[in-house]
Amino acid sequence: MEKRLSELAVGETGSVVKVAGEGRIRRRLFDMGITPGAEVFMRKLAPLGDPMEITVRGYELTLRKSEAECVVVNALSAQTQ
Repeated sequence: MEKRLSELAVGETGSVVKVAGEGRIRRRLFDMGITPGAEVFMRKLAPLGDPMEITVRGYELTLRKSEAECVVVNALSAQTQ
């Protein structure tokens, strides 16, 4: 099921389908390793949902909700901890 990265629940994993956005935001996301095919894991959300912490390509990354809105993922599964 495709959804925005900002819509993933804590503990959910997804595979990046596409990166929308324009110019600097899109380039910044690509530079951070968020490219089509990359697997992302939602680690934490701040109390108000912004920022969020994800794991991508083996490292932790903090994103603003507005940046995460530009990333479309295919939700894979939720991990229980």
